[in-house]
Amino acid sequence: MQTNPIVSILDNDFYKFTMQQGVIRLFPYAKARYAFINRGKHRFPPGFGAMLRKAVDAMASLQLTREEKQFLKLTCSYLDPVYLDFLEGYRYQPEEVFIEQEGDQLEVRVEGLWYRTILWEVPLMALICELYYIMYDLARVGDEAVLERTRKKISHYHVLGVTVAEFGTRRRYSYQVHRLVLQALKQYGTGSFIGTSNMHLAMQYNTKPIGTHAHEWFMFHAARYGFKMANASGLENWVRVFRGDLGIALSDTYTTDVFFSQFDKMFSKLFDGVRHDSGDPLIFADKVIAHYKSMGIDPRSKTIIFSDGLNDEKVTRIAGYCSGKIGMSFGIGTNLTNDAGPAPMNIVIKMTETCPHNGEWISVVKLSDEPGKYTGNEKMIGLAKTILGIEE
Repeated sequence: MQTNPIVSILDNDFYKFTMQQGVIRLFPYAKARYAFINRGKHRFPPGFGAMLRKAVDAMASLQLTREEKQFLKLTCSYLDPVYLDFLEGYRYQPEEVFIEQEGDQLEVRVEGLWYRTILWEVPLMALICELYYIMYDLARVGDEAVLERTRKKISHYHVLGVTVAEFGTRRRYSYQVHRLVLQALKQYGTGSFIGTSNMHLAMQYNTKPIGTHAHEWFMFHAARYGFKMANASGLENWVRVFRGDLGIALSDTYTTDVFFSQFDKMFSKLFDGVRHDSGDPLIFADKVIAHYKSMGIDPRSKTIIFSDGLNDEKVTRIAGYCSGKIGMSFGIGTNLTNDAGPAPMNIVIKMTETCPHNGEWISVVKLSDEPGKYTGNEKMIGLAKTILGIEE
């Protein structure tokens, strides 16, 4: 039984590398724990854990090539030389990943220094998905069908007049399907396709890597500085590292309403826009537009990156609603890289605890705009809601 391994250390989401630079710069002693969450209650076949273990162990041999380092140097000027030298010497340590299977249930945990373990989440999810389809023999449509489906989608987005980035590494059907999707986007997406979150494929297809930071950045800051300071301290530290580059702020780690109460005029002017990742996108758009207007900022000078479970219908509805009101772009993941026949998996891997600096482990939580997407233990969720004044 064969699977495409993770073929490059850059076969990962861009924001993992940008956050890694930030962690190395500011929090080199911080530790982190992550856990696999099986939202879709998928059942795993016998031997799945062993196959995943083998694939994870194989990742120890990955290293940044000279060509990859040169690509990063030329494409991402905000990744500093010290970080690029670090990444050249970085090696995955498989012992940081715990894998256990009992019956048809899978447990995956990651633990170690945050600057090291931050790179595991996305490739682990990609491997789980690909192995799942292989071991259950869930065959996909042919290459030409993948190319044609992608061509139709990007052609539709071109007609809509919107820009689209590909965000689908973590829940892709397979590495090969991912390549086919990028091939079609590159070939047919002129004027609409603007890049991919996958660094390896950005290099392979000579396109722009897209991304900034993820929820874990703010989840860590909540543990380090407190829930009320999480957004502001997270944004301030992002600016300390990137000095105005990578200016799209993630808004829903502790609900959009809490975020905008702390997203003051300085942040509103400094950041290019915000990313939407949960809740009703049209309600979110109204809140963003109202916020910028309250700050005396023309919303049309800012951008919303929509990235929550998008498909053709959702993009069409959002584009029609936001047109002429505010800048917008779309990050589409699973609908591009896992529209190949079998149903996509519903899985995540999230930071669960952190040890900010030689202290005790602290549980971390995410309170998105959809209560069903909360992550973390119930006690800490309740504490965060009380401190932040969040009522459902």
